[in-house]
Amino acid sequence: MKTTFLLLTAAAFTISAVSAPAQTAKRPSSRLAVEPGTIHVEDILPKAIFMKVMQDSPIYATSKLDRATGSMAPGTIVKLVGMSDTGFRVRGKARHGDTSGWLPAAAVAHPDPNLVTNLKKLHERQTKVEALIVAHQIALGMTGDEVAASMGKPTRKSSKLSAGGKEEKLEYVIYERVPQYNTSVDAFGRAFQTVTYIKVETGSLAVNLKDNVVDTIEETKGNPLGSGGVQIIPGPMVFGF
Repeated sequence: MKTTFLLLTAAAFTISAVSAPAQTAKRPSSRLAVEPGTIHVEDILPKAIFMKVMQDSPIYATSKLDRATGSMAPGTIVKLVGMSDTGFRVRGKARHGDTSGWLPAAAVAHPDPNLVTNLKKLHERQTKVEALIVAHQIALGMTGDEVAASMGKPTRKSSKLSAGGKEEKLEYVIYERVPQYNTSVDAFGRAFQTVTYIKVETGSLAVNLKDNVVDTIEETKGNPLGSGGVQIIPGPMVFGF
């Protein structure tokens, strides 16, 4: 039994050593836990958003606004971290010191009247982008950095500058990892199997970016985009702040 266990362990090690998938780039995650029903926005904003406390208000530990941990004075400037249907999660200086927590929506203000609507759109776009990155797929409207996070370094890259802006062409060769099974015999004449993976070219595509946003995608060989064809997501959002 001990010999059999060692053989199985060796085979398992061979599989894990040669077939572990490459790690994909991930955006940094916040140290603050995201509560169900809330949206975390701090890590996906192009730059920080600051809000002003308009009235004396408790600051709460959760989005349910049911347990106060301190209070904020009118005029305090706070950094936006997250949001819910009833309030905002912020960081700032409360009366007792630096803190983070939830304020009622009516207690804070921001000069952009479309802030909440745009934050929801930004979060929806980011969710779609992250799903594409996990699947190693791309879509019209992605940025160059998002394409790189999903597809890695291109096989070939070229760029063109004109009065109309900057255009880039990224060419990718698509590979599939195909298992190769090998049967060997141990010192006792017993057969055991190991597996290794080899890369097999299955297609290629060209990604054209205009001003760092994917404008067109061309399948130059095979069907790398799959049966669903090209996907479209909104381009990167510009906030009025």
